[in-house]
Amino acid sequence: MAKVKVPRKSTRIDMTAMSDVTVLLLTFFMLTSTFVKKEPVQVSTPGSVSEIKIPDSNIMQILIEPNGKVFLSLDKQEDMINALKGVSARYGIDYAAELDGNSGKIIGNPADVKLLNTFKKLSTFGTSIEYMKNFLAKETSEQDKELAKLGIPTEVDTTIVGGVPRGQFEFWISEARASNKDLRIAIKADQNTPYKVIKDVMASLQYLKENRYNLITSLKQGNQ
Repeated sequence: MAKVKVPRKSTRIDMTAMSDVTVLLLTFFMLTSTFVKKEPVQVSTPGSVSEIKIPDSNIMQILIEPNGKVFLSLDKQEDMINALKGVSARYGIDYAAELDGNSGKIIGNPADVKLLNTFKKLSTFGTSIEYMKNFLAKETSEQDKELAKLGIPTEVDTTIVGGVPRGQFEFWISEARASNKDLRIAIKADQNTPYKVIKDVMASLQYLKENRYNLITSLKQGNQ
């Protein structure tokens, strides 16, 4: 009996449909993803059962690392520029450049324009206002290495009274609030940060009558 010859079939698979689905998924994730800000130090936040989410805009984040160094971040470049110029002016430091409200570009002295353009792109900042210009003049790689060793001074000058800011940290809060009345303050501290450090930060906020703020925590899993 003759063998039945089974005709060979092509093993080629049409991948067009799968490619279309892949592109659609990639586009979806790109449009809906929220990128995490680059931070100078890694902190492990304490656990909490609260599921209240921090708003996506008009946020000033206060980052406190385990040794007590404080860093700030603002989500709007306009607020960053206004706060920097305001704090600098308090210490007699001038930036001969400003943000043009119509074009959104920084105009003025080319050297200062370059510094302000560098500053507005920082995801997190934290250095003394006296050192800020030197810091901004450095390459990005040098800034990343140096920033973790710096931090915004939180010491207060007790000789200044009358409900006005008493130090650089308080000036940053005050100037940022002056730029954006809708700012929400969020504190992100490491779980090993000494309570005294966090208490001092809260005391500065209370002094400025900033009595509403959020604490950023990790979601604690409940008992099964």
